[in-house]
Amino acid sequence: MWSQKGNFLDVPTDCPQRDERLGWTGDAQVFAETAALNADVAAFFTKWLSDLRVDQRDDGSVPHVIPDVISEMEDFRGAATGWADAAVVVPWTLYRIYGDTRILESQYDSMTAWIAYMRRQAGKDLIWRGGEHFGDWLSYRSDDHRRLSGPTDNDLIAAAYFAYSTRLVAETARVLGRYSDAAAYDSLVSRLRHTFVDEFVTAGGRISPNTQTAYVLALAFDLLPDDLRMRAADRLVDEIRRFDNHLTTGFLGTPLLLHVLTDVGRTDVAYDLLMQDSYPSWLYPVKKGATTVWERWDGIQPDGTFQDSGMNSFNHYGLGAVGSWLYQIVAGIRLDADASGFKRVVIAPEPGGGLTAAEAAIDTMYGLVSSSWKTAGGRFQLEVVIPPNTSGTVLLPCRRATDASESGIPLSDVDGLVVEPGQRGKVRVGVSSGRYDFECPDSGLRTTTPRDS
Repeated sequence: MWSQKGNFLDVPTDCPQRDERLGWTGDAQVFAETAALNADVAAFFTKWLSDLRVDQRDDGSVPHVIPDVISEMEDFRGAATGWADAAVVVPWTLYRIYGDTRILESQYDSMTAWIAYMRRQAGKDLIWRGGEHFGDWLSYRSDDHRRLSGPTDNDLIAAAYFAYSTRLVAETARVLGRYSDAAAYDSLVSRLRHTFVDEFVTAGGRISPNTQTAYVLALAFDLLPDDLRMRAADRLVDEIRRFDNHLTTGFLGTPLLLHVLTDVGRTDVAYDLLMQDSYPSWLYPVKKGATTVWERWDGIQPDGTFQDSGMNSFNHYGLGAVGSWLYQIVAGIRLDADASGFKRVVIAPEPGGGLTAAEAAIDTMYGLVSSSWKTAGGRFQLEVVIPPNTSGTVLLPCRRATDASESGIPLSDVDGLVVEPGQRGKVRVGVSSGRYDFECPDSGLRTTTPRDS
């Protein structure tokens, strides 16, 4: 939150304190969802996206920073996947959080222009080789901590983002009623998924070059056939265990890492990473006294020295994109998969990591959504607020509906609740707007199944 406040001044700058203070597109792309859960950034990003639309080049490529003040420099004239994809990811994120189709309408030509640019770069075989990419920026490297781009192959990252952004544009076209466009982009996504597997994935689910980020992108962007998903997920977990429960991801892999682990039923491993406090981890900077997010995992190294005296920001929100997982999984506040703008809410906390309590609130377009849970005396207690003119689904981590209550009354006796039997160890309760106090036995159940929404 402090990094967001320090950087969201007219444009989403990367850092507020050194000789940059630029609107780097990659930083904004990975942090947009967390930013929108932290605060109302609809107008802020709408203005910045209009700048992006204006600065986008005639060939569809997107400059590395918006407003574009560095393209005249020889090293910054190209376009980079993960960065330029802000043209697609940020508008889609705003639509999902705020439910306003106008941002999709105003940015649609910009979004499709970026897809067209990638399509030309990829050529006949649909693989964008080469290019001026930043890769998985500032990821952990055991071989050379000074290298800026991580070990994950840039061609793989480009292929993954090409497919992901194309899928989002297909979804955008459907929302806007452009069904022929949607069908064409769907067809392209299908081809891109096959191409990705043929180029980068073995029959055993190994993804070259066997990095955490490679598996994360493939799983997060739904690039693998069903029979390879769990094999790839197992390899991802193996890589995390190989590094003694530490992440090795950079700017592009980190925001998706914990979400992917939850999606594949390994929330337990996600908590292992979240609660890690030795380098590299989110809590390592906290132990070093950080009050804002660092640019580098090792901005201050374990021996107390600075990693780099030139490019080493201690207020750089990108790696703070883990915030979206804290809201959605730890506190359990999620958008319904079929509704934008929190018109329908899912409250499904997944306790773990030794935590005994958590709470969060999001000020949505309909009002405040909040979730607050704790475990005490062998009981799991969950307080929920669903705003007016919305509805919600609450997933209680207990095995039987008969064990649960709301405001001390058995669920079956509470008017207005729609209670379904326990599924995968959870009881599903349909609710309308209002305040609820649920309670059930704390059976020690800790979810390790894919997300319900």
